[in-house]
Amino acid sequence: MRKNKGFTLVEMMVAVAILAIVVTVASTIFVLAIQAQRQSLAYQELLDQTSYVIEYMSRALRMAKKDITGICTGTAKLNYATSIDAAGRQCLDFKNYKEECQHFCLEGTKIVEKKTGLVNDLTSPDLNVNSFTITLTGETQDDYLQPLVFIFLNIEGREQAKIQIQTSISQRNLDIQK
Repeated sequence: MRKNKGFTLVEMMVAVAILAIVVTVASTIFVLAIQAQRQSLAYQELLDQTSYVIEYMSRALRMAKKDITGICTGTAKLNYATSIDAAGRQCLDFKNYKEECQHFCLEGTKIVEKKTGLVNDLTSPDLNVNSFTITLTGETQDDYLQPLVFIFLNIEGREQAKIQIQTSISQRNLDIQK
């Protein structure tokens, strides 16, 4: 009587096929999990940076003062003004609480802050600002409305993460006619 001490070729091929299927499924799940993690981290980074930009601009705009002389806004007695700079970029102009002219502008694909000769990038190079839209209401002295700034941002980050965000900011100081 002969004892069977090995595997047949068919048994070996079935085992290799099952192992190949298990490894393929496991590696596919692993790759998909890594891609989902990267997408999640990119979206989180986009949210963090967008939140920072919106909060920074909101804080500055809430504390803005009326530009009685018109040096910062271009027109006397305005709270806020929009302008187009020499390069054709839209800017939001105002006088900050330190009595300095301050501007938020879209420069290429980033938002920058211009203040007393300094230019600071508010968005990182990893972000692309596709749209920076500003709408003003109540900015003049004649309308009896509290100044209100609406900001709309359309930003794209890594891994094709995108966000559209809108906020409205009202001036902390009452708009009293002078």
